[in-house]
Amino acid sequence: MVGYFNRYSGDINMIPSPQLARTHEGSTQTLGRQMLRCRLVRALALSCIAGIMLTSHAALAQRPDVPPLIKVVVPFAAGGGSDVIARAVSKQLAQRLGTSVIVENRPGGGGVVGATVVAKAPKDGSVLLFHSTSLVTGIATSKKPPFDVTTDLLPVAIVSEGPMLIGVSASSGFKTPQDLVNAARANPQAVTYGSPGIGSIGHLGVELLVDAANVQLRHIPYAGTAPALIDVAAGRVDMTIGSYSALVSQLSSGRVIPIAVTSAKPNPSYPDLPPMASAAPGYNANIWYALFAPAGVPKALMQRLNREASEAARSGEVQALLKPDGGAPVSGTLDELAQRVREDFAIWKRLATEKHITVE
Repeated sequence: MVGYFNRYSGDINMIPSPQLARTHEGSTQTLGRQMLRCRLVRALALSCIAGIMLTSHAALAQRPDVPPLIKVVVPFAAGGGSDVIARAVSKQLAQRLGTSVIVENRPGGGGVVGATVVAKAPKDGSVLLFHSTSLVTGIATSKKPPFDVTTDLLPVAIVSEGPMLIGVSASSGFKTPQDLVNAARANPQAVTYGSPGIGSIGHLGVELLVDAANVQLRHIPYAGTAPALIDVAAGRVDMTIGSYSALVSQLSSGRVIPIAVTSAKPNPSYPDLPPMASAAPGYNANIWYALFAPAGVPKALMQRLNREASEAARSGEVQALLKPDGGAPVSGTLDELAQRVREDFAIWKRLATEKHITVE
């Protein structure tokens, strides 16, 4: 607006200025554009926030709920090989999951008692089982299995797999796998082997060798590894099989001599020992340690446990325990690990059925 003096009325009149009008109009348009931009920015911000919230909700829905306390059941007495490894793995698992993990020993029934407890445990991942190959051999030889080892328990991770050793009495004269096989063929039932008991991996592992080599050996069962090993060292029994840790007390004395590994291929931890398969084609009797969960635990949690337990198995602390026995972690998806357990169970079940090996 501009003003001018009206000489007739003595007033100052205001009339619009074309220039100021144009300026005012431009300001109005600028203000309108700014308001529009503000609305667009606000709408975009709200859209982003909504997207973030939806993503967060989706992530939370997919993230497995780790129990505040996980109990790992070891179905053997405290202080044994399984117990020591289980405690090292549990320690690593607790750190990786950010939760409390405790170990509970539930011995009995050759490991079946503790396994049964876990098979019937809540399906929320709060109770796990740490077991060995004896889980499948125990159920394979059980007259009345308390659960189905292939469907009621599912493997979370195979922490370690490795060979056993063929240990012979120093007085037997056997120096190589072929020496043992030749002697057994020359005199059926003359060569003896000691095991920790009927249905044990030390029993079934040798019976698998008997089939692969097409020989006959005489079984002498004992109540545990120690007494069997003592008689092998004394020369009263010709041979036995077991992990390095189980045999080391007599291996170091020189009265029990390792002549082979039970794996199909040589093991880097025992570079001087050939596989027993060199004299018994097809023979393979590895043992493993694994973490299991009751069937029904949510898949997302199973995958998390699989990932963290597999990493725990590769930690320096756990590897230091596994290396003397030639053990190494087994990689694989949950489905692949479950298939491996089913295959192992089928092997031992067939053997137990054919040879009528049962345990009450």
